[in-house]
Amino acid sequence: MIAGLFFNEYFFKNKGIILAESSEEEIHLPSVQTIGKLSVEEAISKRRSIREYKDAPLSLKEVSQLLWSAQGITANRGGRTVPSAGALYPLEIYLVAGRVENLKPGIYRYNPERHSLIKIIEGDKRVALFSSSLFQNCIKNAPVSLVICAQYEKTTQKYGERGKRYVHMEVGHVGQNIHLQAESLGLATVVIGAFTDEAVKKVLNTKEDPLYIMPVGTEK
Repeated sequence: MIAGLFFNEYFFKNKGIILAESSEEEIHLPSVQTIGKLSVEEAISKRRSIREYKDAPLSLKEVSQLLWSAQGITANRGGRTVPSAGALYPLEIYLVAGRVENLKPGIYRYNPERHSLIKIIEGDKRVALFSSSLFQNCIKNAPVSLVICAQYEKTTQKYGERGKRYVHMEVGHVGQNIHLQAESLGLATVVIGAFTDEAVKKVLNTKEDPLYIMPVGTEK
């Protein structure tokens, strides 16, 4: 296990909230930065969809920042980096890691409450994800991919069929956050929606519905 302080634990402890210990194999992520060198205006201006990456690993610090931008907790009441209808947060973020410094290849689920990774499957599964995504090379070649999945019932149980629309709005917010965070870190990504749902579920070993796959790496 990789130990270290991380943003949410620090934040909650200072608000008097005690976090429960996890019984699953858990990897605490490095602390995040809330002030960067690139302005939001510059990141928006420079943002592009990039599909070719260098053969270079990401750091665990970069992975931490990307995951936080997607679903990190930023308020003591549980508010996150993206808006969510009814604050229900139906999205789950999976990390398909192939080449990350100080992190074994595998599939991990992001735990926003503890800003940590929960190991789901061991081993490099990038080729399996590539095969389930219409053989798009960017998924196979990127050091990591973030897969954003939805538990629709979290939202539809309150809002009915219209809740699905709210989930789709939310995943758009997440995708843009990841894009802008990647740009701020000097990294590159692209939003992919072309894949076989059931095949992706099998790779991730989940029943949740995949909505986006975002490979991330250093632009080639």
